[in-house]
Order: sequence, then C-alpha cells, then structure tokens
Amino acid sequence: MSTYSDTSTVLDRQLLLQLGARLKRLRKQQGSSSVAMAQRVGISRTTLGAVEAGDPAPSIGTYLRVMSALGVSGELALLGSGALQTGQPVAKATSKRSAPPLSLVVKAADGAHDVQDLQSLMLHKEAVRLIQSDPALLQKATATLDRWRSSPDKRSQFLWDEWSVILHRHDWRRALSNSRRAKELRQASPLPSILPPEVRENVLAQVRSLKQGMELGGPT
Repeated sequence: MSTYSDTSTVLDRQLLLQLGARLKRLRKQQGSSSVAMAQRVGISRTTLGAVEAGDPAPSIGTYLRVMSALGVSGELALLGSGALQTGQPVAKATSKRSAPPLSLVVKAADGAHDVQDLQSLMLHKEAVRLIQSDPALLQKATATLDRWRSSPDKRSQFLWDEWSVILHRHDWRRALSNSRRAKELRQASPLPSILPPEVRENVLAQVRSLKQGMELGGPT
C-alpha cells in the first residue's frame, strides 16, 4: 500500500501554500524559468513544481535549497537562530529576560476558489487518513463511485473512471496535489462521502477560522 504524508492542520497547509506561491513569484520576478531553476538547484522540474505548489512531500532541505537559490534562505536562518522569537535584534534577544513571542495572523488567500480548494484538499486528506487506518472505508468509497458510474449522468464519467484507478491503486497523491487536474478530480470525488460528521466539521471550522485570520504564536 502506498503511503501518504501531509501536514496535520489547515493552518499548516495554508502556510506551505503561501510559501510555495511566494517562491514561485520570486523565481518569475528574477526571470528564471522552472527548467533553469530546477537545474540550478539540482532537483527535477517536478520536484520544483511540488515546492512551488506548497506540497509537503519535498523535504525541508529541498525547500531550503530553492530558498537559497532565490536569495531568501536568510529568513530560515533567522528562524533557526531564534531571532524570529522576538521583535528585537539578535543581540538583544540574548538578555536574561525573555521577550514575548512574535505573534502573526495567517489568513486564507483572498480568492473564494482558493479557500474552497484548500477546504476540499483537507477534507480529502482526512478521508485518506481514515482509509489507511480502516480499509473498510475504501470499499464504501468504491461502492459510492460504482453507483455514480452506473447512473445516467455521464458528465463526470472520465473523472470517475480516473477515480476508479486511484482507489484500486491507492494512488492518493494523484488527487491530493495542488495541480489543476487534482482540483478537477476532487470536484468529482467519492472520498468526502465517507467522512464522519465530526471530522468534516473539524475541517470546516478550521477553514472558517482561517478565513477570519488565525493567530500564529503569541500567548497560549
């Protein structure tokens, strides 16, 4: 069985999406093609695409190499040194009295489609997690898909056929990336149908909070 690794919360994934989008924006501002940047960093174009899509699969080392090539690795160095723990220079951060932690507010992207995509992505991530712990849920999703494929409505037939392959092969990443095709697949997916109400509501609540702005750091 193939495995799937992802961040655990909507906030985690939003942060990665924002980082990936920023790295892609910086690359374009510097006039570098994806092919040239991938060669410069020493990774495949597919891996670079995953980084720029905020995919959690690439290692932190890969993200760091891309950041270094774009000239922004110093930000990660600040985080590693603890300088981002305060709003003061590093020299002052070594005083005996601990400064209050830096508080940031993270919000979902402005576009309604971006929020919907993030919500759909996280619902699917939860469905895959449940399927991997309870294979009976895979049978439930397959039964739902078979019922759809036998219906008179054939508008999504080509997507349902692809879902049949995904379910059979446990090829989750095919539908859990940030690519255009993955987004299309999620719109015709049987996976949300297996989610318990409490799991679904947990994701929706996180998305609602993210739309309003979630505080990162600060007092607990």
